[in-house]
Parts: sequence; C-alpha cells; structure tokens
Amino acid sequence: MRVITGSARGRRLETLEGESVRPTADRIKEAVFSIIQFETEGRVFLDLFAGSGQMGIEALSRGAKEAYFVDSAKKSVETVKRNLKATKLEDNARVFNADFRSFLAAHSEKFDIVFLDPPYKTGMLQEALELSAQAVKETGVIIAENPMDEEILSNYGDFTLDRQYRYGKIKISTFRNSRFCS
Repeated sequence: MRVITGSARGRRLETLEGESVRPTADRIKEAVFSIIQFETEGRVFLDLFAGSGQMGIEALSRGAKEAYFVDSAKKSVETVKRNLKATKLEDNARVFNADFRSFLAAHSEKFDIVFLDPPYKTGMLQEALELSAQAVKETGVIIAENPMDEEILSNYGDFTLDRQYRYGKIKISTFRNSRFCS
C-alpha cells in the first residue's frame, strides 16, 4: 500500500494484519480520489473507519486542509499515527480512538468529505451513513465503500445517492445534499 500522489507520493504505508482488517485496494483508492479530485484541496476530510489511515493520508497528501482519523481499534490508531509520522503529515491530522457513534455524537464540526468503509455486512454502514449525513456540510460529499450485495438506501437525511461505481465485487457510492445532486 502506498500514497498515490501529492506531497507524500510513493511513500509506503504500514498495514494491519488479520482477518478483521481489509484495506482499501489501491485501484479503489485511486478511483475514489478521481471522483473527488477537485473537491479535496483545502477541505476537511473524515476517515471514519480509518484502519491504517490510508484514505485520510491520501487526502492530506493531495492538499486537504485537515483530516480526522477515527477507529475503535487501538492497533489501528497506533498504525495511523506511525503512517502519519512516516509521511510527515501529522501536523494537519487529528486521530481519535473512538467508536464512530460516540465520535460523531461528541463532535459538532461539519466535514467536507466523509469516507466510510466499515466492516462489511454488519449494519454499521447504514447507521454510519445516517449519522454522517448530520456531520457533513451541505456542499460536502459522503463516500461509502461496500460489497455489491450489501444494500444501502438512496437517502440519508438530506443526502441522496448521487452516483455508484462498481469495481469487481465492490461498489463506491457518493451521496450529496439533494439540493446539489446532478
């Protein structure tokens, strides 16, 4: 796993081992950042199920003003911190060892981009989409990664499914405020 482009381009990132960990594949990461290529610079990015932190690190490398990394696993949080230090991006990062529900309940800041990649088929994605719709700016975007056979709704709060992209057995869904959907 590596940083694709930007200030930390080419830097290798540490990953976690084990069956409970499923890092976003580089080709999917590239696709996500292609989708939001003109929306990242100067924005605040939330990597809600951070794992190794690769999505938030990619956002920072591409010019995001700030990135929040949230994960309930202590090992994940430690890995995120090591990866931030290795990429020299820790100054614009905020790392939280917290459950997604408690983090969103405790933080009133609104985010420009929210990336969701929770454990598959646990119901967490649907709940995180609902809660994230309240934590993103009305001009922002929520991006969800999930398997093709996991159902999600087309509306969460004021956010409506804008587009879906398929990559093998994975789909990426973008949600935007219904006032700004194309």
